Amino acid sequence: MPELVLELNGRSWTLDASRPYTLGRDPQGDIALDDARVSWRHATISWSGRSWVIEDHGSTNGTFVQGQRIHQMEIGPGSAVYLGNATDGPRLNLSGSAAAAAQQHAQHAPQQAAPQQAHQQEAPGWAAQAAGQQQAPPQQQAPYQPQQQGWQQQQQPQQQHQPPQRPHVPQQQGGPAEQYAQKTPGSGGAAGAPPVYGDRSPTTFHQLALGRKMRIGRALENELVVSDLQVSRHHAEFTATPDGRFEIHDLGSHNGTYVNGQPIAKSSTVLIGPNDIVGVGHSTFRLVGGQLEEFVDTGDVSFSARHLTVTVDGGKQILKDVSFGVPEKSLIAVIGPSGSGKSTLLKALTGYRPANQGDVLYDNRNLYKQFAELRQRIGLVPQDDILHKELTVKKALKYAAKLRFPADTTETERDARIGEVLRELKLDIHKEKKVTSLSGGQRKRVSVALELLTKPSLIFLDEPTSGLDPGMDRDVMQLLRGLADDGRTVLVVTHSVAELAICDKLLVMAPGGSVAYFGPPEEALNFFGYSTWADVFSAFENYRDYDWAGRWKGSQHYQMYAADIDAVAAQSVPMPPPQAVRPPKPQGWGSQLWTLIRRYTSVIASDKGFMGLMVILPAVLGIVSVVIPADFGLAAPKPPAKFNGDAGTIMLILAVGMCFSGAANSVRELIKERVIYERERATGLSRSAYLMSKVIVLGVITAIQGVIICGIGFAPRELPEEGLIMPPAVEICLTIIALGFTSMMFGLVISSLVKTAEKTMPLLVMFAIVQVVFTGVLFQVYGSPGLEQFAWLMPSRWAIAGAGSTLDLAHLMPPWDAKNPTDLDPLWEHSAGQWGINITILLALGVICGFAVARLLRRHEPEVMRK
Repeated sequence: MPELVLELNGRSWTLDASRPYTLGRDPQGDIALDDARVSWRHATISWSGRSWVIEDHGSTNGTFVQGQRIHQMEIGPGSAVYLGNATDGPRLNLSGSAAAAAQQHAQHAPQQAAPQQAHQQEAPGWAAQAAGQQQAPPQQQAPYQPQQQGWQQQQQPQQQHQPPQRPHVPQQQGGPAEQYAQKTPGSGGAAGAPPVYGDRSPTTFHQLALGRKMRIGRALENELVVSDLQVSRHHAEFTATPDGRFEIHDLGSHNGTYVNGQPIAKSSTVLIGPNDIVGVGHSTFRLVGGQLEEFVDTGDVSFSARHLTVTVDGGKQILKDVSFGVPEKSLIAVIGPSGSGKSTLLKALTGYRPANQGDVLYDNRNLYKQFAELRQRIGLVPQDDILHKELTVKKALKYAAKLRFPADTTETERDARIGEVLRELKLDIHKEKKVTSLSGGQRKRVSVALELLTKPSLIFLDEPTSGLDPGMDRDVMQLLRGLADDGRTVLVVTHSVAELAICDKLLVMAPGGSVAYFGPPEEALNFFGYSTWADVFSAFENYRDYDWAGRWKGSQHYQMYAADIDAVAAQSVPMPPPQAVRPPKPQGWGSQLWTLIRRYTSVIASDKGFMGLMVILPAVLGIVSVVIPADFGLAAPKPPAKFNGDAGTIMLILAVGMCFSGAANSVRELIKERVIYERERATGLSRSAYLMSKVIVLGVITAIQGVIICGIGFAPRELPEEGLIMPPAVEICLTIIALGFTSMMFGLVISSLVKTAEKTMPLLVMFAIVQVVFTGVLFQVYGSPGLEQFAWLMPSRWAIAGAGSTLDLAHLMPPWDAKNPTDLDPLWEHSAGQWGINITILLALGVICGFAVARLLRRHEPEVMRK
């Protein structure tokens, strides 16, 4: 019977046909393999009587021959078998005499293995001990670490396992496309090392003739047509000058032209060299030996985090030296107990809150330094829905597309892209439904659809399955699996562990913000030595002071999946000095403002209950003021003859009612849209346009409410015949409207300050009560040091003063000090000048509140964008 020689990592075994041989990580097996991708009992090699046969025992990661996964197959000398990975897994080389295998196994087609989910490894280890003794600390030696025993120790000395290395690719020196090595399938996968640009073949080469211009844009008349809705119709142009230099000139593009990740000023020209990278939408260009090389980002990009550390006030680290590499077109899950830094990690990875130390590399480009350009290629779906639930699905996507696509994008182009996304996510049958009527899983699909509009290569999701039942949980995770399979890299932070098996990699965060594990999800429980995730999380809680990160870094899994994260140097390009140029916006300020006004109006109009309340509230407040049986004017024909003390009380009720109504309109508007604003701001939304849209729409609503309050309150009253500038009813109504506007601005301040919507109501009530006290009607405010100055900050003080000037309240109401009737409140002076001063200061308070709101909104923006 023939013998077979098996070789692996410099070791060799001679297999006797008289018995079978087991392969796996089990140290008691015949051939022990110290590789995390190999199952505990992976496969068996035996003599069938006619040939040698390898049989896979339902291994997790599979057995491969010629790139195909097999279940059972004949092998012989000259065969090569890969375990755990078809390209870079442990390779078994078989050799022997010619008689060892007369029939070649190549004649037999490989049989596809049925999916196997069961893992063969037992998990006693320290985990089982911990179940019985909670005080026993975890041991450093985990069950998966093999010990060499038996006859294997008599073989050749075992070489120390080395992580798979990426094939060496020479650095680019210019020249034709043949100088580029095609990226090896699976490279950057296990180790996750980000590739350099030289690892990829360019999509296209373009020849630049001296003295000629090459215009880039979406329109067909350009020399270089880019079918990307992120690109303007006429975006930029390259020029090869006669003296041999090259220039890039921006043609007033909407989303901007970038050199080394930095935006250049609109309609400006910049010299570029062979080391510079020019970004236009999803395409990047650079010069190679006089040629223009184009690389289109279609999703096959890598992403990695290197030594991320986040420190908060007091020096406490909430994220500690987090490093991992994400293979392209893969699904990555991030799990961990509360307090393990998952949300902080997500903010660091997306640039919302950059790490204090470390780098985030998008295809080997520094995300923090080149955020202005790369933000267009990253999608983020927060835990809360990033859309207005009152709108229909199609209308919500329509407004999002208007804000994110260039202003020169036609409605037909936008509708076509929206239709593509709806069909891809199977939402086309729900497009006319309101978002609020959809199920939780369907709403999450709409949020994902919104992000897919701009075709991002990398998508982050924060707790997408939170609050969903197990069926919807599975549906959402299968949706993400499909997004990854279609050519995107998806990273999801989740508490659910039910569907981890469909992910490519799993990142487990330990308490304190460090990495406890990164690798295949099917190997994770064996790594920790437990049979359920509940046990793992209990161990995190019971051993909070244990060095989980140290255990991870000392493991074979770390050597396999994370040790060479720094092997490839980050892309080095000359970075320009910090520029005063803000990141370009997809649309001009006026265009964004108009879109935001239309969207906000649609949201309000679709909420019938809110519209009814906006009318009923001022009507009720106006009716309340009618209860007081008095007139604003004088009962006697001569002013000094008789005082009408009720006039001040009536104005007090009207003013306080308007304060409450105006502030109630806006006090929840910013907090309820905070997640939407954060995301849209990162995609280029203008902060001032967003705020102004709120001011205009709410200002119109407040003005209508002011007219309703005054109309009802004045209807049964007798007013003075003449005013200071206009009829008294008009003057008082304008004063009430100005008070409502300023109160509405105070409501926006409250809405931008609070962290939850529940906190707005107590602050609204407090605001209204304070206005009652400082009007100057209940008691004398004038002449009280400190109290008078504080009252200047109250809008009701100036509103009552404006109405007091019109009605001459200083003489209608009894003087506070009857012995000195000339000691009257100067703000109530019956003159046109004083009325103008009162109204001007009242409106100025509202403008100051607007600046305060704009400043407070900065707290909810990506830190790298704050100016």
